[in-house]
Amino acid sequence: MESLYGVAPAVLAFLVVAAALAGWVDAVSGGGGLVQLPALLIGLPGAPPATVLGTNKLSSIIGTSAAAVTYRRAAVTDIATALPMAVAAFLGSACGALVATHLPGTFFRPLALVLLLVVGGWTLVRPALGEDQDLRWHGTEAHGRHRIAAVTMGATIGLYDGVFGPGTGTFLVFGLVALLGYSFLNASAIAKVVNVSTNLAALIVFAASGHILWALGLTMGVANLAGGVIGARTAVRKGSGFVRVVFLVVVAALLVKLGYDLVRS
Repeated sequence: MESLYGVAPAVLAFLVVAAALAGWVDAVSGGGGLVQLPALLIGLPGAPPATVLGTNKLSSIIGTSAAAVTYRRAAVTDIATALPMAVAAFLGSACGALVATHLPGTFFRPLALVLLLVVGGWTLVRPALGEDQDLRWHGTEAHGRHRIAAVTMGATIGLYDGVFGPGTGTFLVFGLVALLGYSFLNASAIAKVVNVSTNLAALIVFAASGHILWALGLTMGVANLAGGVIGARTAVRKGSGFVRVVFLVVVAALLVKLGYDLVRS
């Protein structure tokens, strides 16, 4: 028996739980797509890939937006950096979607694996990385360099998100920590704002082509929102050390997932 959402009630319950868990993971360290996207692939086995991706983006942007607001209310978001970075990421993601029509996403899988190995290894060998905030460029004179680095990072990772996608939030957090000197907590807060913009760019494309299951996506979005708010509050309460641990777990899971996909293909 199918529900009003086009899936059986048991499948709907499974997808709602997965969306809530994905919202929590994504709010803490990024990587919620590791949970929600496979769940949609399992729950909607006959759906076109674009429909699965579009529905995933609808649910994700609701939870990510809620997490971004929660971080902002806790005063851990550097808006002066987050907003221009988000604009650059939006444009990069839109360009990436165009590139994806000419270059298959599988082209980036080996590159993503190498980058994740570097990210995970660097974080492991430097236990103090991201524990405290120590911005690389200080003062009024250095503000321009900080802004240029942030915008360049946003555009580059946005482009990657538009073309391929897996690990976008993880790369954002690591870049903000390792290259700009943010703590893991503050980096995760900024990454949420940037993630909203990249998700929005993709959502516009999928909506224009009719590849979204609106009722299902909005229902999952409510669950994703709840998970995102709880995840952001947990991160604020527990601090950068907790975010770092979740970050490393997500990096390991991404390595396993992308490694498996590479071997299988």
